Amino acid sequence: MTVRRRDGLLRQRDFRLLWAGETTSRFGSNITGVAMPLVAVVTLDASTFWVSALAAAAWLPWLLLGLPAGAWVDRLPRRPLMVACNVGSLVLLLSVPAAAWLDVLTMTQLLVVSLLTGVANVFFSIAYRVYVPFVVPREHLTEANAKLQGSESAAQLAGLGGGGVLAGAFGAVNGLLADAATFLVSTLCLLGIRGKEPAPERPERPQALRKDVAEGLRHTVRDPYLRVLTTYGTVTNLLLTGYQAILTVFLVRELHVGEATIGWLLAGSSVGGLLGAVVATPMARRFGTARGMLLCKFATAPFGLLIPLAEPGWRVVLLPVGGAVLALGVVSANVIQGAFRQQYCPPQLLGRITASVSVANFGAIPVGSLLGGVLGGVLGLRPALWLLTAGLAVSSALLLAGPLRALRDLPTEPPTEPPTEPPAPPPAPSPTRLPVPPSAASPTRLPGRPTAGSAGPGDAPEPADPPDPADRRALRYAVPEQG
Repeated sequence: MTVRRRDGLLRQRDFRLLWAGETTSRFGSNITGVAMPLVAVVTLDASTFWVSALAAAAWLPWLLLGLPAGAWVDRLPRRPLMVACNVGSLVLLLSVPAAAWLDVLTMTQLLVVSLLTGVANVFFSIAYRVYVPFVVPREHLTEANAKLQGSESAAQLAGLGGGGVLAGAFGAVNGLLADAATFLVSTLCLLGIRGKEPAPERPERPQALRKDVAEGLRHTVRDPYLRVLTTYGTVTNLLLTGYQAILTVFLVRELHVGEATIGWLLAGSSVGGLLGAVVATPMARRFGTARGMLLCKFATAPFGLLIPLAEPGWRVVLLPVGGAVLALGVVSANVIQGAFRQQYCPPQLLGRITASVSVANFGAIPVGSLLGGVLGGVLGLRPALWLLTAGLAVSSALLLAGPLRALRDLPTEPPTEPPTEPPAPPPAPSPTRLPVPPSAASPTRLPGRPTAGSAGPGDAPEPADPPDPADRRALRYAVPEQG
């Protein structure tokens, strides 16, 4: 009996480098997630709206560039693109402490840096998701996504906590230097990968960019699985980022928490994400990928209502507990969905489908951030948190609108025909023919068809039937499997 090694992926040098680089980069990004709003609140005394606008600026590029970025990623080599994005983000982040040291830092610069690093993140994120299947064998994609999501949660835990410590010890502005350094480490890891990525497929007749974009968008909208998962992800991201955008302000101005403590309270929520990455694969194996994902969502979403119950004193712990359980459900479902898309989507469309899904999901983030800021300003911080977390508690019902509720497992192969078109009906059987006299000409029939009699010498064969439309569709949508 063959024993499957649990460290199989860890023995692959290229995956280790990819994993280490991405984990380091995520660690730095979470430091910035604490440091950037603290720079706005503490250093520049920004209002609640401008803090939420800062969070929105980082995600606005998904709405502006996400769809064409997916088409570009399908046309370009992914690793050089990711390296370029890392270098650009490094330079942008270094500009903030440089401006602070020269005493010329403004809210406008913070918004511009957040916007441009968001542009780099759009291209990097799409290219990264498309690049993973070239580094990891198909049968290990679920394990790889679990490891990547787990290390992302661990990086979030350490990064948010470390960001608070750095902000308290050296100032929020200097915390951005650590994020810049992590982009350098991520770049070196990418450059160290030895495996050569296959050149992107180039059609014989290249079509316009807008047609490439429309093809990926059309496939995402028509597919019943992708459609329902994308809709759910968009709604939940809107609500999640709505409450997260005002969470730092809530901790400072309502709960009177210090800078260093803020980082650790936010990091406490990441513990749930780390646990979610650990339990995702066993849960999918035990209950099935579709049922396991539904269980994760329905069981964890109501715990978000603990967040607005937090008060100064010991009840402040309710905030990280509620956030941790929410993160458990989000990350475990993300592990399952990530492997599903990488296996299910046609490889030549993966970049564009990823972009279409990401535009809907991540495009909701700036809207949610602004929504949180507006609700916090109009209703107050605590009522806004109640409204947003209550929406999260009931949003899982959206998953029951599609085919997921009737399945144990999600499909793992690319579709061979358009999901929205019903299969063509089988051809009607040929009617029984009456016997004819031997002297009548009897045409030769194709093998396996009813015949009216034997063919006479010199008789011409009947022309073959035209191919069935369903066969043409199957050939059109058939794609080679990724090995």
